[in-house]
Amino acid sequence: MESAITSKGQATIPKAVRDHLGLRAGDRVKFFIHPDGSVVLLPKIPVSSLRGIVKARQRPVTLEEMTEAAAAGASEGQGRR
Repeated sequence: MESAITSKGQATIPKAVRDHLGLRAGDRVKFFIHPDGSVVLLPKIPVSSLRGIVKARQRPVTLEEMTEAAAAGASEGQGRR
């Protein structure tokens, strides 16, 4: 697939590529230039799309449990010095 560059530096992303990446009008993309000269185009995914990717615990952690975990971590760190 190929696309021409306009005088304004714009190019149309071929439909097959847009479909593959799930891109729609108004979506943003990121370009990455690798050391070997290759360029990668990736969709910029909004943070809101990550909602629900991590399953919630059965019950919320209590403040007491957080304090105990912090204290345990701090005591482990003492032996590293």
